[in-house]
Amino acid sequence: MKRRDFLKISAAGALALACAPKKSSLEEPAEMQYRTNPLNGDKTSLLGYGCMRWPMVKGEDGKDHIDQAAVNEMVDYAMAHGINYYDTSPAYLQGQSEKAAGDALSRYPRDSYYLATKLSNFADSSPEASKRMFEASLVNLHTDYVDYYLLHALGGSGRRSYQSRYVDNGMMDWLQEQKRLGRIRNIGFSFHGPQDQFDSLLALHDEGTVKWDFVMIEMNYVDWNHADGKRNVNASYTYAELERRGIPIMVMEPLLGGRLAKVPADIADRMKEREPDRSVASWAFRFVGSHPGIQCLLSGMASMDPLIENCETFGHFKPLTQEEMDFLEEMARRMMEYPTVNCTDCKYCMPCPWGIDIPGIFKHYNNSVTEGTYAQSREQKNYRKLKKAYLTSYNKAIPTVRQADHCIICGECVKHCPQSIPIPKELKRIADYVEKLKQDIL
Repeated sequence: MKRRDFLKISAAGALALACAPKKSSLEEPAEMQYRTNPLNGDKTSLLGYGCMRWPMVKGEDGKDHIDQAAVNEMVDYAMAHGINYYDTSPAYLQGQSEKAAGDALSRYPRDSYYLATKLSNFADSSPEASKRMFEASLVNLHTDYVDYYLLHALGGSGRRSYQSRYVDNGMMDWLQEQKRLGRIRNIGFSFHGPQDQFDSLLALHDEGTVKWDFVMIEMNYVDWNHADGKRNVNASYTYAELERRGIPIMVMEPLLGGRLAKVPADIADRMKEREPDRSVASWAFRFVGSHPGIQCLLSGMASMDPLIENCETFGHFKPLTQEEMDFLEEMARRMMEYPTVNCTDCKYCMPCPWGIDIPGIFKHYNNSVTEGTYAQSREQKNYRKLKKAYLTSYNKAIPTVRQADHCIICGECVKHCPQSIPIPKELKRIADYVEKLKQDIL
């Protein structure tokens, strides 16, 4: 059965009825947008499923486990509505993401979807461990081949990381052999980092040392022109360089770790004024999808509501006009005025050896800043109320022993952060802020 025929049958059958979407505010029936890979002809859905944020539940052992029933339900809905690209990693969700994705997707014909996973050999890049990781991925995903295989997070150290993790250990030659054997269809890399390191990786392609079949970059309307030039390069640059070389582009963080789905009130009001029937998040998705060089953009949909909403966005896809692009650039400049932490909630920094809930602390702080519910000074209107609300919600969201003031600045987290955030420094800033609130000296 062909991929296209299967999806049509699925959408028309019992599965689609069981997973019927909420009534759309738009009149035309939804039809997923697809992009054809110019190098291999793959027709991938423009919206892909990022499997880094599957829902978790507490098991009888007291540990967090992926809610497989919920994952199955979401994958059923995604498949019925045309999403055919699924991206995971051995490193996601305490090593559980691949198996959850494999269990859900293996209920469908293998040629009805594309699988992307990664060689996440950060801790042990020996050839033995790296090969075991690849073989385990095939087992977890219930497959004998991977469509898109990524060298994971070639970021701050760029070519040096590539050399140590994939060349010196012989893994690149081994992966190319797996490609010749049909066990890998496409080889690429994911990138967070500065421009010089990105250039060094593309130089490998230009030199003919390796031909990248695709590259995954971080791209959204804030990072387009306002990335931290020291730690991360503007997406306008990475996009242009890849498009110029004809390398298919996959996109991560179109919502900047969810922050572009929950923007400050003044920005949200401006967006809703222009597009009252569309969500704030849809602006971010449409920004990325409006660039023709994008093969697929990922969304880590952790529940049915964003999944349904995003399927509607791409089922009624409306590219942005240049005037709307200019509007988003103005909104990006406004976003940069807020003192948030550039955390995307990827949780690569976890577990902290001292038990600090790093992403939880940053998420609570960022939400308070963007919602305008954090106390800034004693001269501020409603300062007492805002102060009490922040301290109360902080203690409720983050257990005392896991709060920012317990960081001992060991630096273990920093080397794992793809955004190169100076995590101990940011934790200290938030801990100092909380202490000033408590002492009423802000």
